[in-house]
Amino acid sequence: MSEKYTLSCVVENHFGVLARMSGLISARGFNIDSLTVSATEDPTISRMTIVVDADATKLEQVKNQLNRLVDVIEVAQLQPGEFIDRELLLARVKADGGARAAIEAAVKRFSGRVASASDSTVVVEAVGDTSTLDQLVAALRPHGITQLVRTGRVALGKA
Repeated sequence: MSEKYTLSCVVENHFGVLARMSGLISARGFNIDSLTVSATEDPTISRMTIVVDADATKLEQVKNQLNRLVDVIEVAQLQPGEFIDRELLLARVKADGGARAAIEAAVKRFSGRVASASDSTVVVEAVGDTSTLDQLVAALRPHGITQLVRTGRVALGKA
């Protein structure tokens, strides 16, 4: 049975690492639902957060194969409840007539903000876990989302 898993990978920060890692995962038939990469406090090292839809047995094989790559320092599977995750959402929403107040109320309810506004649209910004942002999208959808982008999940184990 397929489930979503979150992997945290610490890798050397140089050319080709992302391509090798994503290639290995996709070659095994897994869909990468989310992939974020950024340098850490040490500019020679990056952290990748990868969310995959996978079978548990095959996931173990992929983790083992990722750990064998020369550029990989560590691969860890983050367990639900044991990590903090966030993503950024930007959405352009139609704000005709009296809709602006309702949109602003929804955005405020989810701790977001209006980043930009024109006569007919607003661009909203929010940071939160995946579930919270899914709820915000559902609240905005009736107003007419014209553009939407999400960064994908970043995650760290809890202290």
